[in-house]
Amino acid sequence: MPLPNEKNPSGRALVGVVGPCSAGKTTLIAGLQQHGIAARHIAQEHSFVPYMWQRLADPKALIYLDVSYPVSMQRRLLDLNSQEFAEQQERLRNAREHADLYLVTDSLTPEEVLEQVLRFIKQVDKNSIQE
Repeated sequence: MPLPNEKNPSGRALVGVVGPCSAGKTTLIAGLQQHGIAARHIAQEHSFVPYMWQRLADPKALIYLDVSYPVSMQRRLLDLNSQEFAEQQERLRNAREHADLYLVTDSLTPEEVLEQVLRFIKQVDKNSIQE
């Protein structure tokens, strides 16, 4: 959870980021934080509670980064077979259905992902995401 600071006095995650393993969540969060946006990874892919993303973070905006199984294996060698990856996708279904932005990262660089998310944040009411 982000710590309280001048831009985010509550410490509340203003942007929640979910998605399967190797979708680019950690890299995106680091980029958002460099731009002064409080962001948090919500490990929904490991939870059997469909609405965990709401209970733990209740973000003002939910970003869903998706990746195909073959690309996820290219990015990082995981001890995860295709059936387990499909189970992650199922665990993420509720978050995917409620995402404010859904982005497939297979053919995007980390910089392009960050650029698209920042563009999305600028398009929505800045007061609802940035404090």
